[in-house]
Amino acid sequence: MDELQVTPLNSWHKNAGANMADFGGFEMPLWYESGVKNEHLAVLKSAGIFDTSHMACIKVNGKDSFTLIQLCFTRNIKTLQQGRCGYGAFLDSNAHCIDDAIVYKFGDTNFVICVNAGMGARIAGHLSDNKGNFQVEIEDLTEKIAKMDVQGKNSARILSRVVKDPEKVFEKMPYFSFKGNFEGSSDVELLDGTPVLLSRSGYTGEFGFEIFVTPDAIVKLWQDILEAGKEYHIMACGLASRDSLRVGACLPLSHQDIGNWEFINHPWEFALPYNNDASSFTKDFLGRQALENSKNESYTYPFAGKTLRKVAAGENTFVIDEEKNNIGWVLTCATDMGISRYENKIVSLATPGLPEDVKIKGIGCGFVRVSKQLEPGTKLELKEGNRSIKVSIVSDIRPDRTARKKITNFI
Repeated sequence: MDELQVTPLNSWHKNAGANMADFGGFEMPLWYESGVKNEHLAVLKSAGIFDTSHMACIKVNGKDSFTLIQLCFTRNIKTLQQGRCGYGAFLDSNAHCIDDAIVYKFGDTNFVICVNAGMGARIAGHLSDNKGNFQVEIEDLTEKIAKMDVQGKNSARILSRVVKDPEKVFEKMPYFSFKGNFEGSSDVELLDGTPVLLSRSGYTGEFGFEIFVTPDAIVKLWQDILEAGKEYHIMACGLASRDSLRVGACLPLSHQDIGNWEFINHPWEFALPYNNDASSFTKDFLGRQALENSKNESYTYPFAGKTLRKVAAGENTFVIDEEKNNIGWVLTCATDMGISRYENKIVSLATPGLPEDVKIKGIGCGFVRVSKQLEPGTKLELKEGNRSIKVSIVSDIRPDRTARKKITNFI
């Protein structure tokens, strides 16, 4: 058995009493003594901090870097401006997802790609295999870059205490934009002069940031942020709450919700370069032909239950329709502790105008993969052995998320 990799914060997690487990070949914290529920709610009510150094980055430079990424990445990055980033996926020739990723544009010939745990070498190799005669340099930055996420409505207020010139840093910083660099000269620096890349993005659906820095600087930054956030009750959060938050935000987990099947018929088709009427694509890319010729009759949908009860994910948890037919299986099932049902609608901690007597108790939710098209409101049973829960298909899960709101609301 291969020895698990560790992030620079591994000792801190263990000293903090974290429950550690294997995730993508890394020993990572699932939760701390505070527990998953409190960590989940901390992000929705104030702020949480996540170690995400298990993720990998790839630098792509050179005259033809745009052309190579445009070929290999599903998202059309032609309109991606400098200082902005975009979500998409890398597909093989069968249009199966190798990994999803975010591409950061530093300049016309300078990009960085952030991929999932253990995928740095795989995606760097995929790019190399397809570069042909392109003039491009590809560098896997695995272990050369560390990363953390600060998520929640008080994130900017906390970070303003650890960066230089916070007013300038947070000025005109829309969703999916970034400033700074993690090496060399940077227009975002910590108080001690350390350069950082600050991205207004994340994996929770809530307002927040992803922070890239060199590995030797991340432990001090982590501790400084926790200290700066004490009055806001910032909480260290593990991967379990990261998972429940991303599910409530209707975000996929690579190799689970999207994987070794055609990248189509799911809630994340905004990552494909469709034209205005979705009749064709606006560019060529690896996997395009397979998608255009697709006869895929499987569909991925988000669902929500009525209570916080959940079932295990996997092909042995069946999706049963109202005619008692087995039509698929459960990809993901988690409990979002920040939502409830009220007057036949899902409401959240952030839903305005809720009566005071409405209690937010949590709802089991996730994604199913089924063999037929379903409309929102369709009732299903998820059956795991003798255990089952009643759910319905929804168009979205946790309402009133803050990720896309103007930064002026939070500084």
